[in-house]
Amino acid sequence: MRSAYEIIRRPIITEKGLAIKELQRTLVFEVAPEATKPEIKRAVETVFNVRVDHVRTVMLPGKFRRRGQRGGYRADWKKAYVRLKPGEKMVEYQEPA
Repeated sequence: MRSAYEIIRRPIITEKGLAIKELQRTLVFEVAPEATKPEIKRAVETVFNVRVDHVRTVMLPGKFRRRGQRGGYRADWKKAYVRLKPGEKMVEYQEPA
């Protein structure tokens, strides 16, 4: 069994991610591609000490990037939208410095 910190890689701190957090009480994370919804739910509940209502996931394909004449694709990654139960305090995380 993987630890919670292996499942949750990082929060998605973008304008869209923060808007979803404020308006829909939903946290957005980059998670391990092989992580399942129940594993993500347990990891968020363990790390942030909150109760999770629902988890949605999406697999995103890697983008094409160039380095001079050479081109390649970034790795595919998985995003999780984690909605908290009503009455739960919203998690606060800081932007990296």
